[in-house]
This record gives sequence, structure tokens and C-alpha cells, in this order.
Amino acid sequence: MGRKLLVGLAMVVATCASATAETPVERGSYLVDSIGACGNCHTPRQQGIPDLSKKFSGGFQTFDEPWFTVKGANITPDRDTGIGAWSDDELRKTLLTGVRPNGVTLATVMPYPFYKMMLPSDVDAIVAYLRTVEAIRNAVQAPSYKAQQIAVAVPGADKPFAADDLKDPVKRGFYLSSIAHCMACHSRASEAVPPDFKGNYGRGGREFRGPWGVTVTANISSSAKGLGGWSDAEIRRVLTEGISKDGRKLKPPMIDYVAYYKTWKSEDLDALIAWLRTIPPIE
Repeated sequence: MGRKLLVGLAMVVATCASATAETPVERGSYLVDSIGACGNCHTPRQQGIPDLSKKFSGGFQTFDEPWFTVKGANITPDRDTGIGAWSDDELRKTLLTGVRPNGVTLATVMPYPFYKMMLPSDVDAIVAYLRTVEAIRNAVQAPSYKAQQIAVAVPGADKPFAADDLKDPVKRGFYLSSIAHCMACHSRASEAVPPDFKGNYGRGGREFRGPWGVTVTANISSSAKGLGGWSDAEIRRVLTEGISKDGRKLKPPMIDYVAYYKTWKSEDLDALIAWLRTIPPIE
């Protein structure tokens, strides 16, 4: 009798776990809409607020750098102006290598060098999710390439992770930070140079200019000038509320990411903070 009861309980637990398991589309939505913050570049805005009625139909911002002038592409399934005519394999290749189906390499403002470490299942999940979003016809201005781009390999993210790697909080934090492409801004001194993952890893210093004035990407290393004196709670607050350790409110572009960090799972935020603690100090 006791054995039958245990077997029955095990079946109930297994059934509940199966019922609550994340589907590929749900996982893809989390990676795209939360971790990757893809809408920040690929969704238009009205008075500074993302227009979700036109989600993923093309970004509001023009990226004008020494190598290119581009806008965030239409990544809805529209066949003429989006990615609806792309095969799943073509979409996977673009995510991981930056090479479009027509053979043109994407501008490096698209952080594809950071995506090489993604689990194949996560790449598939992103593809599955993007197939489900509303197809919106919107022709985004064609990119202009001015000079040879430099796509710098991201140390530790040059090959896919294994599922077991994500069981380690620090490795999981690095994995999530790569999809969130934190070091695309925090390891770059200016838009005139590519990220420097050896001499500038986590130092910040890149300037962003806009109607708000000038903001400089923060030092997120473990130095005293960075996050060395911050508590975990203070790091969590700046990410999810946009309030710095000294009470200042963040400015663009980082303040735009707060809406995304708010939707991260608690355990994933914990992992991100655990990884941040391991960044060597750099002044």
C-alpha cells in the first residue's frame, strides 16, 4: 500500500512538473522580451515609449558610427519587410554569425558576437517565438556600410554552453549577461573603437549624447570606482528601479533597460549579480 502511494505521488508530481514546464515559445519570449531586451532596438517609439502595437517592426534610433549607419530591423514575420521569408536555418545563422541570407554581414550594433555561446535549444526557442509575433509591414531604411567592421570575439562566449553550465550561478550569470550584451557598452571607450575585452573589460567610459545631455557608461568591475562597494541589494535596485547607490536616477540609455530587468526571474538576477562580483577590478 505504501509503495503504491509513493508511486502515485511521484506520478502527480511528474504531471504537475510537465504541466508547468516552459515551452520553447515561452522560453524564446523570455530570452527576447526580457533577457535580450530586443525590443529596445527593434520596436518603434511614441514620445519615448515603445509602441507595442508595432512591436519588432523596426527601431526608432539611427546608429551612426564610423563603420555604418543603420536602424533596428523589422524582425516580424512579414515576408516583404521583415524575416517572414527566412528559413529557420537562415535565422539561426544570422543570430550566431551576423550573416544575413543575402550574404551581407550585419552591423555590429547587433550584438551577434555575444550570442555564439547560446544553447542550441535557446536559439531554437528564439526562432520559434519570433515566428509567433504579429507580422507588420514596415520598410526600415536600408543600412549603409562605410568601412570594414570589426566583430570582436567575446572571451568565454565563442562556443555554445552546455546545459550543465547553467547550474553554476556564476556561469549562468555570464551566460545571461552575454545574451543581454552588457559588455557591448561597458567594455567600449567610445563608438569610434570596438569593445576592448582585454584592457577595458567592465570599465565603461563610453559617452552617449541626447536631449538629456551626456551620460557615460559606468564602471561595473569590482573596483572601488565600480561596484566593489555596492551591496547585492543596491545592484538589484539599480537594475530594476534605475536608482543608483547614491540615490541618483539613471539616464538613457541604461534607464531604458530597467523595464526589461524588472521582468527577469529572481534567480536569474541573482546569477547576474554573482557574475558581476567576479569581474576583476579595473580603474
